[in-house]
Amino acid sequence: MVNILLCGNKKVFDGALTQLISMTNRTKEDINCYIFTMDVSRINPDFVPIEDEQVEFLNDVVKSKNPNNQVTKVDVTELYEKEFGHCKNEGAYCTPYTLLRLLADLIPEMPDKLLYLDIDMMIGDDIAKLYNTDVTDYEYAAVKEKYGCWLIRPDYINAGMLLLNMKKIKETGLLEKARTRIKNKKMLFADQSAIFWSTTKKLLLPRKFNEQSKFNRKDTVVCHFCKRLMFRPYPHTENFKQWHIKEVHEVLKCYSFDSDLDEYVKLKEEFLKSKEKITI
Repeated sequence: MVNILLCGNKKVFDGALTQLISMTNRTKEDINCYIFTMDVSRINPDFVPIEDEQVEFLNDVVKSKNPNNQVTKVDVTELYEKEFGHCKNEGAYCTPYTLLRLLADLIPEMPDKLLYLDIDMMIGDDIAKLYNTDVTDYEYAAVKEKYGCWLIRPDYINAGMLLLNMKKIKETGLLEKARTRIKNKKMLFADQSAIFWSTTKKLLLPRKFNEQSKFNRKDTVVCHFCKRLMFRPYPHTENFKQWHIKEVHEVLKCYSFDSDLDEYVKLKEEFLKSKEKITI
């Protein structure tokens, strides 16, 4: 079984749907996906939990590929408020939902091995090729950050993909140390830096397990549609996600996930129609 961790609010539905479609289309092993969510609408009215109807639909989609697959919603609002409520990094460059992975060691019955993925990722090959990496002697496995490894440190990681050895993490206190940093020190890349500077021992993996620049490489296992710095025709950033299909084609020139995205469009329409019926 492949244990996956996603985090976010109701707006991550498109990312979760596209990602899980691409994953289950290429992976034969059972997928067990947790989605950590919370209500922090005190910060932003949009910061509300992923809806039960959304999770149920995601669960139906993955089960249509393999009846043993499942998606489970885990509401961590109370735990978040206890650990991070009104902390120094609550308004960091990303939403506070990026901090939820730092609570994984406090959630009962989490598996000893857990693959955390950002919501803006697509799976280009069998995810088991990544999940089955031996991390027995490491707290986690990750890929270097495309900019940070030049600007911060050569081994600086991109925390969008983390293959977590929860047993080792509990022994070393990695996430506990990261939470302390979050609460006490303002950081630009809060969650990512807190993890990096709290690490005892990590395993660096090839870029195909978190490809942050090229979108059509044939060996890519995890393709990350993260923000990119562009210099032409003038310096600017691009931040198109996989569900921005027009821009994925026209700007990123990516066609590797067209069949997955065609499926996404049909399923999203099906979901919206089902919601209309419930409303009526």
